[in-house]
Amino acid sequence: MNRSDLINALKDKVALSRKDAGKVVDTFFDALKETLAKGERVEIRGFGSFSVKNYKPYTGRNPKTGAQIHVTSKKLPFFKVGKELKENVDKA
Repeated sequence: MNRSDLINALKDKVALSRKDAGKVVDTFFDALKETLAKGERVEIRGFGSFSVKNYKPYTGRNPKTGAQIHVTSKKLPFFKVGKELKENVDKA
């Protein structure tokens, strides 16, 4: 499922116009991005939680040449699946 499929599913389920359903989807993802950008956690009960993990700098290797390279510290989004979602996927 992609963004367009999500908009169509919302439009059909709640009887919204495609434009309004698109605004709802965009608002949800914008709020999710803004919250994660602040370093805060987003929890959706029964689905899972989104958080930001901090990774320390390390020395890596270029797989093509084998040369050592310095990788700087970074923050990446992390998703932890919820119990209910895990059980529903396992049943399917």
